[in-house]
Amino acid sequence: MALRSFGRRPKAAEEDAGPAPAPPAGAAAAAPAAAVPLRPQTSDAMVADIAARVHPVIAKALDMAQAVKLKPEDLAAQLQAFLETEEAGVTELTPLDRRRVVACLINDIKGLGPLEPLFHDPTISDILVNGMRSVYVERRGKLEPVDIKFRDGQHLLRIAQRIAGWIGRRIDEASPTVDLRLPDGSRVNIIIPPLAIDGTTISIRRFLMTGVSLKDLAAQEMFSPAMARLLSICVRSRLNILISGGTGAGKTTLMNTLSREISNDERLVTIEDAAELQLQQPHVVRLETRTMSAEGTGEVTMRALLINALRMRPDRVVVGEVRGPEAMEMLQAMNTGHPGSMCTIHANTPRDALTRLENMLLMGTVEMPLAAIRQQVASSVDLVLQVARLRTGRRCVTSITDVVGMENEIITTEEMWRFTPSGFEGSGRQPSWMEAVDRAGLRAELLEVLQMANNDAEARR
Repeated sequence: MALRSFGRRPKAAEEDAGPAPAPPAGAAAAAPAAAVPLRPQTSDAMVADIAARVHPVIAKALDMAQAVKLKPEDLAAQLQAFLETEEAGVTELTPLDRRRVVACLINDIKGLGPLEPLFHDPTISDILVNGMRSVYVERRGKLEPVDIKFRDGQHLLRIAQRIAGWIGRRIDEASPTVDLRLPDGSRVNIIIPPLAIDGTTISIRRFLMTGVSLKDLAAQEMFSPAMARLLSICVRSRLNILISGGTGAGKTTLMNTLSREISNDERLVTIEDAAELQLQQPHVVRLETRTMSAEGTGEVTMRALLINALRMRPDRVVVGEVRGPEAMEMLQAMNTGHPGSMCTIHANTPRDALTRLENMLLMGTVEMPLAAIRQQVASSVDLVLQVARLRTGRRCVTSITDVVGMENEIITTEEMWRFTPSGFEGSGRQPSWMEAVDRAGLRAELLEVLQMANNDAEARR
């Protein structure tokens, strides 16, 4: 049995309990003010307060290690029976409120406690916990506070440790930070005191847009229908694409969507710090980096995985984010028989993205002259997609930039499409990678899309 007897214990058991016995059975009768009065509907905050008050009593009667292994319905039945006893002190709760308290307790014992309901809200994309009294969520690109509280700092820390324990990681004073991925694909970062001054901080990025097509994103005005057709042509023509933008701008969502345009007969290798990509093809090999252990061993970097990936016969290499010396291996993959590869980078503009790539290459290969590095970038990257989150919370592609080549040791680019206050505007000019489009047999379709851009431009005039 995972649970010891709930409810009123035998007298002998109470005498053996030591100096800190459970509350006496008559506590509720002796102090009627402690009982919760009958009410038609108890607020969520009051349900949480009741659960917090009952939890210490339950903890004394519950083998916590074994309770986690119980099925939720079995645990719920025993908790329900306990709440009906005088020992719980909530005998005047309505049956509906009692079930809500039980659900709250189960979340605390087996799940994420007060955070559990947020995981079942499909409108929430980010959950941000800033200590035990401050929780924010992101809905439709906008941050808003939610009325969620934790009993104390230890309560929040236990939830953080439970999250880390789900995938065999630990979070404590020896390892005060952790980056991990939940089974549903959500990305989690946890940092605890003393590094987090205001208490344990948890940042959860959820990925809700599975199976979204370019047409769907165009309907959400992330880009225009003509731009959606252009992006489809670029992927099918096996162009090397760099997706640039800030945190939360939608880079991973866009990459997932672009990957739907890849043929099912190609072998893809994905490399990420925390696996977030959800490629739909049947032949996908997923690789994930590994952080250094507490003993200082076992680290596997992005660069090491990229070097290994090139030996795995990939048709395309997809890197979640390039942020260091691994940029050299990524560009070599793009330029040596793996066209159609993609990666993301943090930058504010397409030009900044190319400059960041140059800096990363200098970090990894200080011997190369700058001109050679720029030549490597210009010959490897075909297209830069700039993604941004606007003040309204809307995410959109603000620029599609063609990397033309080199001129006087400077990387030359040409903007094909851009976002303006009046909408999306295209230049209508033919890009530098028409040969790749011809090899894919998509010239006629591309020319039709470019003509649409010219027609839109004339209509604006």
